Amino acid sequence: MVFRYTLIILSFISLISCSPQETKPELFLPDDLEARLWAESPMFYNPTNMDVDSRGRIWITEAVNYRNFNNDSTHFLHHNKGDRIMILEDTNGDGKADLSKVFVEDKDLLSPLGIAVIGNKIFVSSAPNLIVYTDSNGDDIPDSKEIFLTGFGGKDHDHSLHSLVAGPDGNYYFNVGNAGPHIVADKAGWTLRSGSLYAGGTPYNLVNHGNMKSDDGRVWVGGLALRIKPDGTNLSVLGHNFRNSYEVAIDSYGNLWQNDNDDQVVACRTSWLMEGGNAGYFSSDGTRYWQADQRPWQDVFSAHWHQDDPGVMPAGDNMGAGSPTGVVVNESDALGVAYRGMMLSAEAGRNVIFSYHPSVKGSGYDLGKRINFITSLSQDNTNYVWNDSAQNSNTSKWFRPSDISIGTDGALYIADWHDPVVGGHQMKDSIGYGRIYRVAPKNKKLSNPVINYSTVAGQLEALKNPAINVRNLAFEKLKQQGAKNVDAVKTLLNDPNPYIQARAIWLLSQLGSEGLLETKKLIDDNNVELRVSAFRALRQAENDILPIAEKLANDESAFVRREVLISLRDLPTEKIKPIWTKIAAKYDGTDRWYLEALGQAAEGREEEFYAAIKKMLQGANKKPEQWSKPLASITWRLHPASATQDLLIRANSESLTMNDRLESVTALAFISKKESVQAMISLAKNKNTTIAEQASYWLAFRQGNDWALLADWTNTEVDAKYELKVASMKVKKGMLLDEHQSFYERSSNAQAMAKDEVGGQMLLTLAEEGKLARDLYPAIEELIFNNPDVGVRIQASNYFKRSGSKTLSSIPAMLKIKGNPNDGEVLFAKNCMTCHSIKGKGKNIGPDLTHIQQKFDRAELLDAIVNPSGGIVFGYESWLIKTNTDKQYFGFIVAENDQSITVKDLAGKSSTILMSSITSRSKQSKSLMPDPASLALTEQNLVDVMEYLLTLK
Repeated sequence: MVFRYTLIILSFISLISCSPQETKPELFLPDDLEARLWAESPMFYNPTNMDVDSRGRIWITEAVNYRNFNNDSTHFLHHNKGDRIMILEDTNGDGKADLSKVFVEDKDLLSPLGIAVIGNKIFVSSAPNLIVYTDSNGDDIPDSKEIFLTGFGGKDHDHSLHSLVAGPDGNYYFNVGNAGPHIVADKAGWTLRSGSLYAGGTPYNLVNHGNMKSDDGRVWVGGLALRIKPDGTNLSVLGHNFRNSYEVAIDSYGNLWQNDNDDQVVACRTSWLMEGGNAGYFSSDGTRYWQADQRPWQDVFSAHWHQDDPGVMPAGDNMGAGSPTGVVVNESDALGVAYRGMMLSAEAGRNVIFSYHPSVKGSGYDLGKRINFITSLSQDNTNYVWNDSAQNSNTSKWFRPSDISIGTDGALYIADWHDPVVGGHQMKDSIGYGRIYRVAPKNKKLSNPVINYSTVAGQLEALKNPAINVRNLAFEKLKQQGAKNVDAVKTLLNDPNPYIQARAIWLLSQLGSEGLLETKKLIDDNNVELRVSAFRALRQAENDILPIAEKLANDESAFVRREVLISLRDLPTEKIKPIWTKIAAKYDGTDRWYLEALGQAAEGREEEFYAAIKKMLQGANKKPEQWSKPLASITWRLHPASATQDLLIRANSESLTMNDRLESVTALAFISKKESVQAMISLAKNKNTTIAEQASYWLAFRQGNDWALLADWTNTEVDAKYELKVASMKVKKGMLLDEHQSFYERSSNAQAMAKDEVGGQMLLTLAEEGKLARDLYPAIEELIFNNPDVGVRIQASNYFKRSGSKTLSSIPAMLKIKGNPNDGEVLFAKNCMTCHSIKGKGKNIGPDLTHIQQKFDRAELLDAIVNPSGGIVFGYESWLIKTNTDKQYFGFIVAENDQSITVKDLAGKSSTILMSSITSRSKQSKSLMPDPASLALTEQNLVDVMEYLLTLK
């Protein structure tokens, strides 16, 4: 069974018209804080994102028209003139909004997912456009509208263009999901081209492909983190290969933070994003899903984010199940000093906002313990189990935090897209009800300050404000006045809050030569994060960063040295090789952030850098078996062709540990040269079973992608029996379609095909294409569910009715049946483990269901089992592919490039099909998961399986 993830409304609820009185909102949070309802519908509807202006007002993007292709606008709230941007204000300071107004309603706004209020410019993210409205006279009516950037994929799709934020350097930062392609030119003409094989989710997102090069010559893939100057030039990529990071937060040190959604229910993540990082969702060129690359011995989380591949950054915190949304870093003391530095990650699927307190560890960040900071659930929802007595009224799970922001008063503001579902595919609330909560300390009044931008003192105070985009206007005004403000800005370096000190560093670096001198002094600061902030600021301000990089290459902190490596990527080889080698020599052999930074800096010149570090670390007489851990690890990361023989020696060496030997096997698998193919062939004959098996896996896997043209893979013997069977079935197919044949002849041929695996595939194709006569269905249905091909048997339920199967009752009626989880466990093992796994047992064809209870309640889960095609998860759409040999393939496309497509069927078999042999391909509207009724499962059986899944811990 392939379960869909989008939460499903209880089928017996047709319209929802909830109110605060009916739902009695309650949030659980730390004892010294309190959450109060600040605003609710009808002041606004369906909030997706928000920002705060300098008056402390909240600006909201509405997505009332979200996915109208799934939602009937005659029964759901709909704005004919387009979606809206709303302004909300607490005019009397009583802690609750009392004024709401429409800033703009625009047909170009279709499910906008981001807003940034930066002075009098309001940036709105609504794919394919990043729009800027300008309110020149401050009357809350836009005086002009400009398409700031365009060309983003994902129209009316939540994997699309997300919110923009002003950084401490004065630049703008934003991100996009993987619903590409994203082909975007900045105002200087530089063009970004990013894509992957992911398409779907909306009718507008039908064509996408990976391996596209941007104007910087690099291949960027999937979701991206981006930076651009305020004038619309200098668009650049800061990280790539996300699935769908909903928002990127930048702190005052210049660090980027984000979360990311997953394909399964076990692998959502929160991450620190190292500049240039590959986040590892697709293959590095975007032509393969992680499922195509998953090795037989890998767990889902490691495979999902390619954690065992060189060139991929650490994934961060594994949050498990969920649908993560907005993120923010609290740099203020308004909530209390203990909350300063807290990174907040909204999790709509789990009805919670997580908190972290990151700290420097090695060359990267340790996120620290994840805490359920604010939640609507009275118990820890990590192992949330449905309360049977409240099965039809658990509105506490309708708390869907879409965003979290920090006000000018330092309070937290939470946008709640109050809905029974997480809106990946559709929404279920017909009236678009939404809320905003305000979180503040108990017994302490927080007020919005009156910000005076006309004086230097007022500008400095504004630069210290908790609201991130509010600070930008102060930054720009102080910057425009130049060096005369150096002394005033330097006073902020003594502020007890290091985040404010960091803001001063960024500003000083842009206040002329005098400010630059002050910034250079700060690369010796005792605080390692401030040293890195100073270096980052100098990278943008200085024409020649090499002298500073050379000095900091000797820094005692790996965190600083790693940042120096990041700065070297685009600089000339001859100038940076000594610096790179010096820093590489200090690598401890275990720090993955450091290792990835070494690899980034060496990009495109791995051979030369490998030779330099090998000479330094190997010594004159050391053999490959005697390498230190740092050298072995660096070789794995760089995997230059010149290391092939060294890696082969290490892989064959019985004096090394198995982990060290397998590390060398993996490194060989990432070298796309004939020599590495030959080395792998020799390892496949190794007397050690583990080495031989892994080498054999890599040979089988690589011939369908990176090694396709490096060897003659055609020596495999053709199965003559199979070819004869195909020819025989073609004859029967022709007779079946011949209207001049008698019904008896056509029916006999149909039955012969139904019993044969090749014939069964042909029948499924005919049924899909509508070419199969209805009078033949009964004859086929007698036999096809006993077909020897499990894929045919499973897929047949989408087209044929199993003899004796009964129509199921409604979901509410089935919910009244008392389930037996013990019986459900037996049924699951028999019927579901051919596709799904639980706690490491079963197959990983469909999603891992170990933590399914975190995302579904009884009714939602039962609906997902009974109606598998109701909301197919992104990436699990099924395809039918036909070849010129008349063979058909049903399954998920897990890899695609110019030469071939790889399809994974429900038996777990992956088939690589040459593009030249494909005659047609079509996406299926039905899930590959069979209708359970057609599998002869009774209503009691289904309820038993549901209860078993909900009792998992």
